[in-house]
Amino acid sequence: MRRREFITVIGAAAAWPLAGHAQQSERVRRIGVLMSQSADDPNGLAWISAFAQGLQERGWTIGGNVRIEYRWGAGDLDRFRKYAAELVALSPDVIVATAGSIVGALQQVSRTVPIVFVTTIDPVGGGWVESLARPGGNATGFATYEFSMSGKWLELLKEVAPRVTRVAVIRDPNVPAGSGGLAAIQTVAPSFGMDLTPIGVRSADEIERGIATLARSANGGLIVVGPTSSVQLHRNLIIALAARHRLPAVYGSLVWSKMGGLISYGADALDQYRRAASYVDRILKGEKPADLPVQAPTKYELVINLKTAKALGLEVPATLLARADEVIE
Repeated sequence: MRRREFITVIGAAAAWPLAGHAQQSERVRRIGVLMSQSADDPNGLAWISAFAQGLQERGWTIGGNVRIEYRWGAGDLDRFRKYAAELVALSPDVIVATAGSIVGALQQVSRTVPIVFVTTIDPVGGGWVESLARPGGNATGFATYEFSMSGKWLELLKEVAPRVTRVAVIRDPNVPAGSGGLAAIQTVAPSFGMDLTPIGVRSADEIERGIATLARSANGGLIVVGPTSSVQLHRNLIIALAARHRLPAVYGSLVWSKMGGLISYGADALDQYRRAASYVDRILKGEKPADLPVQAPTKYELVINLKTAKALGLEVPATLLARADEVIE
């Protein structure tokens, strides 16, 4: 505690009744937050701000009756494992995990420390919870989407660029979200007359080669599966390559269109971070993750970047614009 804060607390305590002194003596709670983004990611900073605001609205004072320990994994699985061990070693009351791979890393270290996850895809398939209704273990939280909605991305791509017949699906095959998302798209692709080609994300070179190969032939488009950490790491590169090769692209994270991508369709991450504060609050007050159901998004949003559409020479249908929650001009 800083000297000025200490003097303020002491001065105020002199005027408090006994009940106030009892409240002041309550132990400070500790929350760990393991972010999948890098520490300078503006979206990540906005998300943790929303989480902190949600805590304050429920009576928690950051730096007062609750302390938050942040770690930034920058999409690196090795960092996730390292920081998971660091946070668990601090004996926190609860840890907020911002990706399925982070939940997995935390559960490898501890099956008792409570975990609240956000923006996590298919928590049942990933093995992090037993079921959505009754998670059963030490983790619960907010799922970002179901695989069944992957077909919606294909539908949107066909709607904005009817000539597209060849689609590269960028995903991480090493995580359930990547393999499951591709499988769901493959199921519906024939009904749209689409040929699919998967592109991995092991390196920037792999992404560049895959997109360049697609661009050599006409009528190509991109789908980027979900906000997985390993894919997010290459966000700026993928958006830039889509622009360079003049490829229409649909993304599963709303942030991508705000960063220059053509169309995004998915859950609002900011809303999930705010709602995560409610689960953290309930756990700090004695409830268990095993008894708190995993919640699906309450709303999916559609964001269209008209500036990007014009650069690609695309005329966005009025019916599609009318359905958009946000249009960037």
